[in-house]
Parts: sequence; structure tokens; C-alpha cells
Amino acid sequence: MLITAWSSTPSGRASVAARYYCADSENGDHVDDPSEDALFTLIGDLNDSDNTFVVIQPDQDDPVRFASVAVLDEGGYEVERRDTTRREHDVTLDTSPDRIAGDLLTKWLAARAS
Repeated sequence: MLITAWSSTPSGRASVAARYYCADSENGDHVDDPSEDALFTLIGDLNDSDNTFVVIQPDQDDPVRFASVAVLDEGGYEVERRDTTRREHDVTLDTSPDRIAGDLLTKWLAARAS
């Protein structure tokens, strides 16, 4: 089981109890068990020069799912989510780091708790 539960942080944001997930950004930032707050911060730190993307995936060899967020030249973000076990792949454009961290990433990862 990759994600076991949700809890709430002091800010009221959801937290993914994802003991086996990690988030890595292009600039070398690494977060084990990323909460919604941590994902929000990583996304907010993206820029169009030296920190253009962050990848969230199970902390294992050959992961079967991942999500990534990349900053777009024209503004906003491209969110890619892929789950090979469910044959799912989608790409979404969005401008809100808050919505990306919560609805597009944390909830998507939590739904893959099997």
C-alpha cells in the first residue's frame, strides 16, 4: 500500500500519509512523504530558468506511477499524471499552485492507495 491515510495539517491542508512517495525538483530539492503544503511550496519555487519541474513518485525502483509539474514559458503549469497499472495518462494545464497541490496531486496520489 503506497498511501495509507489522509490527515490535516495546522494550515487545514490535506496531508498524504505517503511513506513511500518522494518529490524531487530539478534544483535538487527532495521531500520524503510530501504533504500538500510541501507540494505547494515546491510548485511555487519553480521558475523558467533552473528549476523548471518537480516529479512525485513512489520511492522504489521502476515506479508504476508518477506525477510531474512543469512551469510553462507562457505562464502557468503543465501537470502530467501517469499510472501504468490503471493505463491512465493525462496532461492538464493550470495556473493555481494551490489547486495543483491539492486537487491534481494530493487527491490523485491518495486515490492510488491500493
